[in-house]
Amino acid sequence: MTSTVRQLLLAKGNKVHAISPEATVFEALERMAAHDVGALMVMKDDQLVGIFSERDYARKIILMGRISKDTRVGEVMTSDLITVTPEATVADCMNLMTDHHIRHLPVLEDGKLVGVISIGDVVKAIITQQEFMIAELESYITGSR
Repeated sequence: MTSTVRQLLLAKGNKVHAISPEATVFEALERMAAHDVGALMVMKDDQLVGIFSERDYARKIILMGRISKDTRVGEVMTSDLITVTPEATVADCMNLMTDHHIRHLPVLEDGKLVGVISIGDVVKAIITQQEFMIAELESYITGSR
């Protein structure tokens, strides 16, 4: 049973929290807090142009002595994005996230943003898959199938 990003999005929903690159970092932080998310997709004219995360804030604002009310999201967002399609497997996503040390993957279909998955979503999906497999094996071993 290999689950795909499409299946994961169907289960969790495809709500995307986004912000403009022209918004201030302070506005981004307010939005992240309001929605209890660790990252926002940065959108310009319905196009994904970057991602702004708590990590960007810590490394590019706090450690650099910048002021969040004076800095635009576009100045500090991550623009070299790693994305997946809905057909990618959860295992593929785990490998990408591990290899690139990232916590969020934008999901693009035909060049349009259709969702975002987090490392938490991926771990939860993998645990669910493993629990299913264990139950199937136990059923097979005990002959209760």
